Amino acid sequence: MSRAALRRGPGRIADFDRAVLRRISRWPHGNHDAFFRNLSSSATKGKLWFAVAGGLASVPGKPRRAAVHGLLALGVASAVTNLGFKTLLPRTRPLPEHLPVFRFVHPQPTSSSMPSGHSASAVAFTLGVSFVHPALGALLAPVAAGVAYSRVHTGAHWPSDVVFGSAIGAGAALLTRRWWPERPEQPEQLSTSETLPKIDDGAGLAIVVNPKGGSYAPETADLLQQAFPQAYLRETDEDEDVTAVVEETAARPGTQALGVWGGDGTVGTAAAAAVEHGLPLLVLPGGTLNHFARDVGITTLADAVAAAETGRGIRTDLARVTAGRGLNGMDEIRESAMLNTASVGVYPNLVRRRERLQGTLGKPLAGLIAGLRTFAVSSPTTLLIDGVRHRIWILYLGRGRYYPRDLAPLARPVMDDGVLDVRMVTADEPFARLRLLWGVLTGTAGSSKVTHLREAVRLTIEALDAPLVIAVDGEPLPGVRTAEFSVRPGHLRVYSPGPLAGDHP
Repeated sequence: MSRAALRRGPGRIADFDRAVLRRISRWPHGNHDAFFRNLSSSATKGKLWFAVAGGLASVPGKPRRAAVHGLLALGVASAVTNLGFKTLLPRTRPLPEHLPVFRFVHPQPTSSSMPSGHSASAVAFTLGVSFVHPALGALLAPVAAGVAYSRVHTGAHWPSDVVFGSAIGAGAALLTRRWWPERPEQPEQLSTSETLPKIDDGAGLAIVVNPKGGSYAPETADLLQQAFPQAYLRETDEDEDVTAVVEETAARPGTQALGVWGGDGTVGTAAAAAVEHGLPLLVLPGGTLNHFARDVGITTLADAVAAAETGRGIRTDLARVTAGRGLNGMDEIRESAMLNTASVGVYPNLVRRRERLQGTLGKPLAGLIAGLRTFAVSSPTTLLIDGVRHRIWILYLGRGRYYPRDLAPLARPVMDDGVLDVRMVTADEPFARLRLLWGVLTGTAGSSKVTHLREAVRLTIEALDAPLVIAVDGEPLPGVRTAEFSVRPGHLRVYSPGPLAGDHP
């Protein structure tokens, strides 16, 4: 293309802009002038779109998600326009002689005319909403078009500024289209039902109470004795070995079922003893979070009483962790049961940060801030995982499939699927930290190239540098050189109040 043709390009755009303004200037004065002036003013600094987003956010479901996506697109469009193009493309705004004085905006903005930030924000927000909720997007489209046109009608921008700004807005909406995707619904809760011994007034029930973990209070023992008057109650002392007490209680003559009050670590110990002695397990909600108790449907002491009296139960899988602490990875072998999860790396730090923040910020925002903070300051760990060398930030193992399928697993609807849910966040890829931080910021960490999701029935790890700390059901297991995780399908029988959704024989 010749230089003359290049020079003619901007000239033609300027001619187009002036021709459009001349046509608009011929329109007579009327109520429409005040309407477009007010509409333009309402959209300044995104006030109009923030108000719309607030209204949509008050409605759960798609409207709320549409508001989030609209604001994400608006934020990107505004940043690109105001921090980028307005600096790179300085342009004088229309002059008063181009439009009648009654129509000309006053005071006129002082920033560059190219491109129109109002138009970029209007198009970005509307398209962002429409990608999630097309009907709402269609309702907002005339408003967005009106805002974009108002910038020309009031003399704040040239028509080409509006066209360029609208294109930026559309690009921002397309860029953010897959950010913070809608989480697919988790499957129905399923369980393999099991008929267990009926426990009337606690007869045949032996309960271990661990005061050192969970939500123990001075009146706990009295409450349990009232709920199960004939049960044998064994409270551990401060200096006693919980594992030994659980074994002793499970082996007590006449015991038909083993009950446990304590945190998930204590429940895991009781589960292993129940399997070894062929007993069903009654989980009492005595932990801080009661993950396993909630998963089997016991959220209150009344739930536990109802399950024991009816003899209703389910079968669940039980995972086994075999850890070696010696220099060769084989000395000082320690075995433990895993009911819920295990992790290596920074995952416990991420969870702790999220839990500290979620009371005031809500879980989504707390998770975002916790993730950014954790991965920004943490260093990866080098491991052999099933014989393959990896640098990892997180190795997360769930006993059973957890949902959603990303970095924030929350629910486990199936208790006997026979698998380990393996989730790794690695530092093996180029620019791994930037990829990960971007994924956390945009809600796409689950699909990032540094995130690896799979299932297994057995997994081995080996520390290549310093010994590891493995968190098993919230309990730290320090000094680990090697570890093997495996699943024992359907090994544990546990009381569960029914009916459960999707129950199958």
